[in-house]
Amino acid sequence: MKFIYYPRCGTCQKAKKWLDEQKLSYQERDIKTENPNYEELKFWHQLSGLPLKKFFNTSGQLYKSMELKDKLTDMSEEEQLQLLATDGMLVKRPIVVTEKTVLVGFKENDWMEKLLSL
Repeated sequence: MKFIYYPRCGTCQKAKKWLDEQKLSYQERDIKTENPNYEELKFWHQLSGLPLKKFFNTSGQLYKSMELKDKLTDMSEEEQLQLLATDGMLVKRPIVVTEKTVLVGFKENDWMEKLLSL
């Protein structure tokens, strides 16, 4: 299992603590220093079944400064994936990637359901 996160993010810290408490093993990856690339994002998006908008960090400073709220609707999925691949700070986190699923953001009930049934 891969755990993609930003170490200074409070939600990411809670998620990491939860994973540790469940004694789940994972590989850590700092989203700022090792941004997901286009191919990874495309694969994760498909595997997750989520709308692509869920992969954007809508509360982040970069998202707001780029005024993406208004721009995303006019962008193709391809363009959105290319944009996400440019900077890890645009990507919502944490992200957990397993062979069967991708979880974006930390919702304890979802994580319990999807990760503890593996």
